[in-house]
Amino acid sequence: MQLVREAEEEGKSPWQVSRKYGVGGTTVMEWVKKYGMGRHGKVIRVEKAGEVNEVSRLRKELRRVKEALADAHVELALEKAYLEVACEEINQTPEAFKKKQAGKRRTRS
Repeated sequence: MQLVREAEEEGKSPWQVSRKYGVGGTTVMEWVKKYGMGRHGKVIRVEKAGEVNEVSRLRKELRRVKEALADAHVELALEKAYLEVACEEINQTPEAFKKKQAGKRRTRS
């Protein structure tokens, strides 16, 4: 019971107590589940009706955002590579080209 009480103290885990006393971690965890106050063990999550599909929807949205970000990275890498090749053709550094283009007025067509 002393081990169970210690395992349930704030900031401690059954695994820390098991190492302290040289008792198997699984054994201490079983004692905590059987004799403890329920702070350790299985966690049951109750979802509201609107939350049931929310996790799935958010995972899909995250996947789409990651794909869009990867596409943007590829496009940026291609633009940089194209700029380097084009600057080589006109015997100019990419930095000098960018500086020169930044100074020009932009017009709308």
